[in-house]
Amino acid sequence: MRFSEPENFLILIAVFLLAVFIFWAIGRKKKLLNRFGDLPLLMKNAPYISFARQRTRALLVILGMVFVVLTLVRLQFGTHLELLKREGIDIIVALDVSNSMLVRDMKPNRLEKAKQEIRSIIDRLRGDRIGLISFAGEAFVQCPLTLDYSAAAMLLSVMDNESVSIQGTSLSSAIEKAVQSFAQKEKKHKVLLLLTDGEDHEGRAVETAENARKDGVKIYTVGIGSTAGEPIPILDRNGQQVGFKKDEKGEVIVSRLDEFTLQKIALATGGKYYHATAGEMELDRIFEEISRIEKKELEGTLVTRYDDRYQWPLLVALVLIIGEFFVPERKRKHREIKL
Repeated sequence: MRFSEPENFLILIAVFLLAVFIFWAIGRKKKLLNRFGDLPLLMKNAPYISFARQRTRALLVILGMVFVVLTLVRLQFGTHLELLKREGIDIIVALDVSNSMLVRDMKPNRLEKAKQEIRSIIDRLRGDRIGLISFAGEAFVQCPLTLDYSAAAMLLSVMDNESVSIQGTSLSSAIEKAVQSFAQKEKKHKVLLLLTDGEDHEGRAVETAENARKDGVKIYTVGIGSTAGEPIPILDRNGQQVGFKKDEKGEVIVSRLDEFTLQKIALATGGKYYHATAGEMELDRIFEEISRIEKKELEGTLVTRYDDRYQWPLLVALVLIIGEFFVPERKRKHREIKL
């Protein structure tokens, strides 16, 4: 036996205080009558007043309220097994962890901004499976598709520019790895969120996206950074900036957001492109789009459910409260028999 909402037992304090007040009021009335003279004599002159019946009515009301409280705390005993089914889609988030994501045209930098957006995505999920991919010159599965959002958030926290040993930006590798991570037999219920600055060093991303569409994958791209761009910082082991990355000619490399490529990738699969903003308004639009996608029934889980038995105290409460109306407050007046 258990109570589902035991905090409602606190209501009993109010019931107790009400009971004290009611019985005090009845006793107070008796004392006031006693001031006028001998109480038994007064009761003979007013034979239709019954303090005993008043106390009985009050007791029924108080007991009824006690059982109402027992109803509110939801008495439960007995259990049964129930198959808990979930509906949702599979979402894989691919995060660009290349060195260009260290550019600080978004605060604190592109990579941290992208991770902040992914955390917000995880917080919004309800029943959808999520997976994480980190990519730079190649792609790795950081977290396979799961319903364990806390585990996904924990694995996200350790993703940085050292997660992938081969530097560069291969958008095609990220897309291919995502396609492999989805269930191969299904041709729908698949969404890839690609968070990157869009600088593709291979030039095969659009072609790879078109192949992903054939497997039922819809890609939404989120551009991180600015089209104006900024230099790529070089950091020491303590994370302090010690300079800027330069090319073979000794000129500082400026990394710019490539919106055009990201737009083509999204359009190739029927998805959309969004530019990351400080207020994360783009996430609302992304989830509005995702909500329109047909959901699938995910694997069910057997859970133990307690059986509610609040109906019994509720029935007793109703009987007591209704019974109070049938108990008269005064004694019946006996008719005088005329001879």
